[in-house]
Amino acid sequence: MIRIRVPATSANLGAGFDSLGLAVNLYNVIDMEEYDGVSICSTDGTWVPTTKENLIYQSAERLFLECGKPFSGLRIVQQNNIPMTRGLGSSSACIVGGLVGANTLLGNPLSLDDLVNLASDIEGHPDNTTPALLGGIVTAVLEGKRVYWVKQAVHNALRLVAVIPDFKLSTELARKALPEQVSHLDARYNLSRAALFSASLLQGKYENIRIAVEDKLHQPYRMKLIDHADEVFSQAYAQNAYGVYISGAGPTLMAIVDGADDRFAPQLREYLGTLSLDGWKIEELVIDNDGTTVHNVEGTDNREVL
Repeated sequence: MIRIRVPATSANLGAGFDSLGLAVNLYNVIDMEEYDGVSICSTDGTWVPTTKENLIYQSAERLFLECGKPFSGLRIVQQNNIPMTRGLGSSSACIVGGLVGANTLLGNPLSLDDLVNLASDIEGHPDNTTPALLGGIVTAVLEGKRVYWVKQAVHNALRLVAVIPDFKLSTELARKALPEQVSHLDARYNLSRAALFSASLLQGKYENIRIAVEDKLHQPYRMKLIDHADEVFSQAYAQNAYGVYISGAGPTLMAIVDGADDRFAPQLREYLGTLSLDGWKIEELVIDNDGTTVHNVEGTDNREVL
């Protein structure tokens, strides 16, 4: 049996709608082996589909079929640390885990680019699946069936503080809130800021991040679906966050802060209490540069896959 560890991801990063994403150090763990039939369970009490409708199972089966290999079934054991439908890439983690696990079981017939393209095809866009595979901060563009991507490892003292509401927000609903057309001015506004984000993050010009995460394509519409989002944004900036944005489709709100600021998260947690939002969670995170890794359950032959 092999074990696959897949990081959570935060997509869009403000202005980089459907093109920018990064991986963080919150992980789903999947144990997998070939099996004559379907055996799926969760070790953490999270409900998961235990039939062929399970997304990990479906993704693994898709890879077997792509490679022309016979598929009889899988045994899958899931540890789900990434909250579902919260804008932290839970579905992408399932897709990537299934693909990497199946590829490993078959002796790695597919290349890294093959996996990137296949994961994006299953998910429908590459902004979560690609950083989940690669780690770091990733710029990804889907053209036809091919993803053109650049990964940049991030080595700095920044911290990411995720504010995770106690309600779900489906990607489908969040996308329905968006207009079908936008103005030329709004498109130009986003292009300039998306271009600014990665360079500023990597060169340490953190004073640019507040401008770089501003957006006119999706966040103004999705903010209306997230109660208290405006207050959280304002409070985070009052506490000197470099930038705040909606993570993926939401409802998680992500703040980028100085890694040495140990008071940011506790103070923000106190503020949530004043809003009677005690059910909201706060996770202090850093960027994961490794992406998805795989090893055996016994812990030997530990190796980085990507």
